[in-house]
Amino acid sequence: MMEKIKPLRKSEYAPQDEGERGTPHCPHPPLGGPDAGCKLCRIEVDRLSVAFGAQTLLKDVSLHIHCGELTALIGANGAGKTTLLRALLGQVEYTGTIRHLTSDGRPAADLRTGYVPQQLEFDRSSPVTVMDFMAGSLSRMPVFLGVQKRTREKVMSALARTHCEQLASRALGKLSGGELQRVLLALALTPQPDLLILDEPVSGVDQNGLETFYQTVDELKHRNHMAILLVSHDLSVVERYADRVVLMQGTVIKQGAPEVVFDSPEFEQVFYTKGGRA
Repeated sequence: MMEKIKPLRKSEYAPQDEGERGTPHCPHPPLGGPDAGCKLCRIEVDRLSVAFGAQTLLKDVSLHIHCGELTALIGANGAGKTTLLRALLGQVEYTGTIRHLTSDGRPAADLRTGYVPQQLEFDRSSPVTVMDFMAGSLSRMPVFLGVQKRTREKVMSALARTHCEQLASRALGKLSGGELQRVLLALALTPQPDLLILDEPVSGVDQNGLETFYQTVDELKHRNHMAILLVSHDLSVVERYADRVVLMQGTVIKQGAPEVVFDSPEFEQVFYTKGGRA
């Protein structure tokens, strides 16, 4: 059985189960400046369904994603987690409703979404440095013409947010798995997103890299009050860092604080069989 890890925190205001509804008040004060946080208070997903032809991939999914919280999607392979992400990103057609709301219940305009993939496919023998990679993504100027001072400062500021500015001159292909994912996280945070999606972001990363990545994410969540949605198969990480867990099996079968979901019969049904893990 999986070793239980005491959660770092509990959700302050999200409903404890899928049958409970409500419009909670946002406890996070708005932040000032060009990257002001908490513009998006919550995302409400109501009876969302996705079908391809005769195949139903998701049916009647309802959940809330709040600012200042890390919400984790868990479930077996084929449970619909990736399909839900694609619906939230507008990449697949769906029925139902997705609402992006401010703290006073009005529609949130100009929503920014940051995305960190499971891995980046690229030629690891390429001499492209982290600075070149970041500058090429954040500027319209070709990097072979040189990186302008303003862009360089922007890149260094972005890397500093994930504590990896020392990697700027390193070749992208020479980074460890954890280092590369923190660079991708820095890119996803520039400009500051209202919603940060982490799609199995540390698959194959060693334990030190994994802990550094999630500690950085936790720090950013508290500092910037952003809503974070994580897909992960690492249940110990989910139990430690998530404020809220959503268990999926073609729909939402259980949601709430980590201890509520992990101690539920639905969790046992999905992840364990008699005598051990399924």
